[in-house]
Amino acid sequence: MINKKMTAVLLAAMTAILCMGPVNVSADAVAEKPYLSLGADLNAKEKKTVLDLLDVDEDDLDEYQVVKITNKDEHKYLDDYLDDSVIGSRALSSVLIEKKDKGEGINVTTKNITYCTDGMYENALTTAGVTDASVTVAGPYKITGTAALVGAMTAYEDMTGKTISGESKDAATNELVVTSELADALDDSAKAEQFLALIKEKVLSDDVKSEEDIKDIIDECSKELEVNITEEQRQEIAELMEKIDKLDLSVSDLKEQAGKIYDKLSEMDLDTQGFFQKLKQALSSIFKALSGLFH
Repeated sequence: MINKKMTAVLLAAMTAILCMGPVNVSADAVAEKPYLSLGADLNAKEKKTVLDLLDVDEDDLDEYQVVKITNKDEHKYLDDYLDDSVIGSRALSSVLIEKKDKGEGINVTTKNITYCTDGMYENALTTAGVTDASVTVAGPYKITGTAALVGAMTAYEDMTGKTISGESKDAATNELVVTSELADALDDSAKAEQFLALIKEKVLSDDVKSEEDIKDIIDECSKELEVNITEEQRQEIAELMEKIDKLDLSVSDLKEQAGKIYDKLSEMDLDTQGFFQKLKQALSSIFKALSGLFH
């Protein structure tokens, strides 16, 4: 089981992706060069380890758009969710991100990341509105890696020239934290990422707005995937989904970008038709039957 200290380090990696300051590069340079985010507190040995894991030769760094993420950047995005003592004082997580052709979706690979799964990153990046990118997250030694999301999102903005809203970044960071903590509680990372993905799909497909209705969907998904959660976890997930529902996301985009997760849900033969859509159809059938009695 992973404690909150490890979760904080993971978030720090994620923050590395989100917090990188804008880089002034030309449109052509953005299109040609992959984006490399390095933790500002890596020492020489740690930096070499990370670059080796990312398959980057230090002598060839001029072929990449390189920025550094500081611990201050990490705190900017993580302080709302974790204590200062948990986030730590060193920025170590590093990220390599490359833009891919439309339709290829998000593909994440992790190295020396012990807690956040590829699917957790893919889920969160999709929430942030990131599309069609190859992302590699690495640590100089075994770390949880949560903060790397921050670096990935900021890198994506610089590469594409597209701005990710503060609301989207916050929801994505919140989602990674909630999923990580749920994975810890369930002792099952894959189940946690699938559970959050299924809830997100149903909330968006049914255009659900109220907290009560969102909680109904959470309960339905709990039964479908046989996931037992506490009332506190149920409330945290509901608040997260309220944030996500306000973003400009679609179910088709989710399935296209985080395809591996949704393909897995499909293989489980789950009834993914929206809860409220099924209710509407049932009521419609009842009204038609009643109507027929009066003709």
